[in-house]
Amino acid sequence: MSTPLAGITVLDFGQIYQGPYATMLMAKAGANVIKIEPPGGEPLRRRVLASGEGDTTLPMAMLNANKRAVTLNLRSDQGKALLKQMVAKADVLLENFSPGTLDGLGVGYAVLQPVNPRLIYATGTGFGISGPDRDNLAMDFTIQAASGIMSVTGSPDGPPMKAGPTLVDFMGGIHLYGAVMTALFHRTQTGLGQLVEVAMQETVYPTLASSYDYHRRTGKVPPRAGNRQAGLSSAPYNAFQTTDGYAVIHVVTEQHWQNLLVAMGREDLKDDPRFLTNPARTAHMAETEALVTAWTSVRTKAEVVAAAKRFKIPSAPVRNAIEVMNDEHMHARGMLQRVEHPSLGEVILPNSPLRLHGADRVQAVPSPRLGEHNMAVYGEWLGLGSAAVEELLHAGAI
Repeated sequence: MSTPLAGITVLDFGQIYQGPYATMLMAKAGANVIKIEPPGGEPLRRRVLASGEGDTTLPMAMLNANKRAVTLNLRSDQGKALLKQMVAKADVLLENFSPGTLDGLGVGYAVLQPVNPRLIYATGTGFGISGPDRDNLAMDFTIQAASGIMSVTGSPDGPPMKAGPTLVDFMGGIHLYGAVMTALFHRTQTGLGQLVEVAMQETVYPTLASSYDYHRRTGKVPPRAGNRQAGLSSAPYNAFQTTDGYAVIHVVTEQHWQNLLVAMGREDLKDDPRFLTNPARTAHMAETEALVTAWTSVRTKAEVVAAAKRFKIPSAPVRNAIEVMNDEHMHARGMLQRVEHPSLGEVILPNSPLRLHGADRVQAVPSPRLGEHNMAVYGEWLGLGSAAVEELLHAGAI
């Protein structure tokens, strides 16, 4: 196969979502990704094992497809020695532990870099590996709070809210992938690897651009705007009630607004000073939204979106997760794929959203069981043989 990362070996210490998503993107680009877990499994897998309800979950299957899995005990001297043997043959090591975790175990970047000067060591953390907040405990929820996301999410008269999806973990994973790819390119020019890091807090700072602009314009603390535009500088921009749910409408240009008036049969308002320009509409936001709601509230969301499409107005139905999992468009493009998983049965797994035309697409391979490839990696790839692998297992090194 012709894949962009063919020949690249990644040692994946990723856990939960952030690290595993970055390495899943690498696996889907053809890299040889070896998922390394402690003998009891990474935290997401341990949750499953502790529940007694099977040996995996859909998130585990989604983020660890196309990887090989081994167990490794880094509290064991033999385990540390094994890691160094793997590092000598690898291109990338990626982890998203708390800062200094591998340093504390004696196998951090300073120790591993001399073993393989071409190694790219990638670390994903909440707040970075330096600075006064370095050691703050970081989860998606806590970073959403600390980064300001929650302060601008929710209803204007309600409490701060987190974003529904695990937004920050995946933003961190995306940036980790970008950091590793940049370092790989740098290595082609210099022959040397390097330490790269991504702090989740820093990856989401730019997402509040509209809120920061609101403060610049008004001098006020950016408010929670519900489904309105975060900087309250665009109208109509909201989720509008329909007979069977909601549809979002986002007027960006004045042509969009004129088209919407035609779609609503309200051309009589085209010269109304309250709605003539975006600044006028934002100044009369409640009236603007009432006008649109009068039109949408007697139609289904499909009818609203169809009319918006016909008149070239940005719009979409508010769909639930099940509708999105079965989205015909993403299935037709191969982004979503039905896969028979040995533990879960038929599941819908995502492909990589990164498309490099001319490269082969890696077919989905179900996520591995804990330590499934110990023999293939240690026995064959490292050349230790089956007897040596059995000894390592009995010694508690793997």
